[in-house]
Amino acid sequence: MGKNKLNQSYIEILKKNNLTAILILETGEVFHGSGYGKPGIKMGEVCFNTSLTGYQEIITDPSYNGQIINFTFPHIGNIGTNQEDNEAKKSYASGVITRELPTGSSNWRSNKNLNDWLFEKNITGISGLDTRQLTKIIKDKNAPMGLISYNLNKRFNIVSLKQKLLSHPKIKGSNLVPVVSSNKSFNWDKSTSWPKNINSNKNKIFHILAYDFGIKHNILRCLKDLNFKITVVPYNFDFEELKSLNPDGIFLSNGPGDPFETYKSIQKNFDKLLNLNLPIFGICIGHQLLALAFGAQTEKMKQGHRGANHPVYRLKDKTVEITSQNHGFKVVEETLPSFLNITHKSLFDGTIEGLEHKSKPIFSVQYHPEASPGPHESRYLFQKFYKLISDRAKKCPKEVT
Repeated sequence: MGKNKLNQSYIEILKKNNLTAILILETGEVFHGSGYGKPGIKMGEVCFNTSLTGYQEIITDPSYNGQIINFTFPHIGNIGTNQEDNEAKKSYASGVITRELPTGSSNWRSNKNLNDWLFEKNITGISGLDTRQLTKIIKDKNAPMGLISYNLNKRFNIVSLKQKLLSHPKIKGSNLVPVVSSNKSFNWDKSTSWPKNINSNKNKIFHILAYDFGIKHNILRCLKDLNFKITVVPYNFDFEELKSLNPDGIFLSNGPGDPFETYKSIQKNFDKLLNLNLPIFGICIGHQLLALAFGAQTEKMKQGHRGANHPVYRLKDKTVEITSQNHGFKVVEETLPSFLNITHKSLFDGTIEGLEHKSKPIFSVQYHPEASPGPHESRYLFQKFYKLISDRAKKCPKEVT
């Protein structure tokens, strides 16, 4: 009886204040707000992103699969959405949280407002929350699991929803890459050029394979800017088929979930890549997978890095890069083998942001040099990848052993 009375009081509050959505955290907190996007129930790990712009790119980043994004910047939606800024064909984020309801769009590139776009993408949103308070909770309680329920009837069974949330799988221990990876190979031929067809790159064409662990479109565009012939392959691509394509280099993309669980699912094929003596460049989960394959360990971070203003220290020349980041796992420094050098470190918490093999043409970064959104000062890393491939082509005939 007590629970029913409590639930009835919630209904009365919601009806009175026109509150159509609630956010429930596994740690016990309940927030009331106004829903937007697609009505329904969505669950995931609640994280926060500090970027001031680029909400469309963030929401369509496959690395956010299984997560609810709390935007710390209050004005979300004012430039609407468009066809060009999607980072994947589908959107995988479970939900979004904003301080205010999305505003009307005002931008010459916009062809749809954020609310309608989220509805089409099957993404549920909640607004009217104190996102600063929520960010502090996320930080202090290590990104708890959460549930958004958006119900136009304003009726919520808090007890039942809490039980539903507590039974939902967590990010740690979950291999989420199969959900976002392509299931067949395809070629990519679009660059970052704007306006279109302005690119006049005359680099020699090299063929690379890009492993799709949840790859962002702007990563592929940055690679295409260097005149690569790009074949995108599934996360579990067969090693023998890879050899038959005889690539000049291998790229390992970003992606969601627990990197150790992903590594276990592809270990047999993945470990063989390291013996090809081909240049390999990894970003985000690609960086973590390389570390795991070389014997290091990864672990869940107490506070993940998600934003477009993260300072990274480049050890080689004592330079600071401002980077775009999106990860909740890290490589454990104490487990690194002696043949891997640390090239970059976070100036926020000292965690590893870059690695390089001492004797093989293999390197990786934890952050996103392609940005989207974010600064472009780390795009030299794509040039570095091209140079490794070009140098190898000059030294030896093209072959895969």
